[in-house]
Amino acid sequence: MKIFAQRLRELRLQQGYSQKYMAEQLHIKQQSYSRYELATGEPSLAILAQLAVIFNVSADYLIGLSEI
Repeated sequence: MKIFAQRLRELRLQQGYSQKYMAEQLHIKQQSYSRYELATGEPSLAILAQLAVIFNVSADYLIGLSEI
């Protein structure tokens, strides 16, 4: 889970997005999004898929199964 949190934060910062912006894109509360980056919460599969689309990466990359 830490790999997911780390990659999520890195991708968000690379794009210049705030946590608030990401939460709005995902239709969730900012606190929920923050938990993903703190590795204290896990997204649903639907949210994981949305994150992959937003950042143009695979879900495998986000969860640490791929380096691409």
